Amino acid sequence: MESLPYSEIEKGTFLIAMPDIDKGILFRSVILVCEHNSGGSFGLVVNKPMQLELPQELLNITTVANPKAVICAGGPMQTNQMMLLHSSSAISTLTLKICDGVFLGGDLQFLQEALSDSEGPFVHLCFGYAGWGAGQLEREFLDGNWLLWPANEDYLFHTPPEKLWSLILKDMGGKYAPLSMMPEDLSLN
Repeated sequence: MESLPYSEIEKGTFLIAMPDIDKGILFRSVILVCEHNSGGSFGLVVNKPMQLELPQELLNITTVANPKAVICAGGPMQTNQMMLLHSSSAISTLTLKICDGVFLGGDLQFLQEALSDSEGPFVHLCFGYAGWGAGQLEREFLDGNWLLWPANEDYLFHTPPEKLWSLILKDMGGKYAPLSMMPEDLSLN
């Protein structure tokens, strides 16, 4: 049975980059839409892990003990700004629920505790974000640059980030499944 992609952009959906987006951070990106309204949209790229040392003096912890912590390039805008996605609803007044089991935000104390706890929540530290002005994301969607798919904690926290783009396309089935098997480099040498 062929699954159809969503046709409505809303908070808690994934934007899946079409192969036409062939360079930069948006190449084969999966973006979690964190806000979408008439004024514009913002989301976080969740499938581009980064190797980065976090400044221990800022975090005031000696070591990151949480094996469920991932550092990601969150998008092309304000790449020095850090956004926090996580699976803990414990600090609900400081977080925004994006979808079931996925929250955005938190304070420094929460971050320190989450990173230093070997049994802590899933955490994605995203540097930068993706943003669109009023109507811009809708135009990009209608132009065929993005597919939409419902986000959930299993995709976000239980799938290796580098496999997320292919897995979602495969799960969409039908005409989208073959896209999941396209090689990254289509140039002929």
